[in-house]
Amino acid sequence: MSITLAEEITLLSLDDESGEAKERQSAAWAVAGGILLELALAGRVSVAGGRLAVTDEDPTGEALLDGRLAAVAAWAGRRGRAPKVTEWLTKDQAKAPAATVARLCERGLVVEETRRVLGLFPVRRYPEADGAVERELRERLRAVVLDGAAPDERTAGLIALLHGAKLHRIAFPGEPRKQVAARMAELAEGRWAGEGVREAIRDMQAAMAAVTVVTIVAAAG
Repeated sequence: MSITLAEEITLLSLDDESGEAKERQSAAWAVAGGILLELALAGRVSVAGGRLAVTDEDPTGEALLDGRLAAVAAWAGRRGRAPKVTEWLTKDQAKAPAATVARLCERGLVVEETRRVLGLFPVRRYPEADGAVERELRERLRAVVLDGAAPDERTAGLIALLHGAKLHRIAFPGEPRKQVAARMAELAEGRWAGEGVREAIRDMQAAMAAVTVVTIVAAAG
C-alpha cells in the first residue's frame, strides 16, 4: 500500500497498542511539512525565497493531498501575495494531523477509539489495526539510516522532516540518538532532489526548529 509522507510520520508517532500520539507538537509540524513536501514533489507547489506558491491546482488523485492543496490555494489566494512557508506551516500544523489520521482510518491501518478521562472528557486514540505498512516503513528507514542503503527521493525527504522535527526517538527507538541524528543530518543535506524541493525542506526545518525552541523555553518556564 502506498501512503503519503504525512501518514508515515503519523504511523511512527502513534503508539501501536494505546493509540496515543507521542511527541504530539513536533509530529504535527512534521505532518504539515510532509504534506507540503509531497505537493512540491508532485509539482503542485513551489518554494522560492522562503515563499510558497501554488503552481498547479489539478488534483493528485490522493484525497489527503488534494484536500490540503485546495486549502493552501484558497488561503494563499486571499492573501494577495505569496505567503511564507512558515506562515502556512504555522496555520496547518493544527489541522493537518486530524486529516491525516482520518485517512489512516479510511485505509484500515488504525482504528478510532473514544475513551473518557475521569468519566467525563472524551479522548480519541488511534491504536494500530494493520501493522504491515509500519513494519515495512521502519525496515526501510533502518536500511537507509543504520545500514547505509541509498535512499529514494521520498525516503530522503521523510528522513529530513523527521530530523528537522527532532523525532529521532520515535523513528529509531532504542538506538543511540547521537549516531542516528548525525546520519539523518547527512541525508537531510544531501542532493537527492531539485533545488526548489531542497529549499522547501530547509524552510520547513527552520520552522520546526523555531517551534522546538519555543516549546523548550515554555517548558523551562
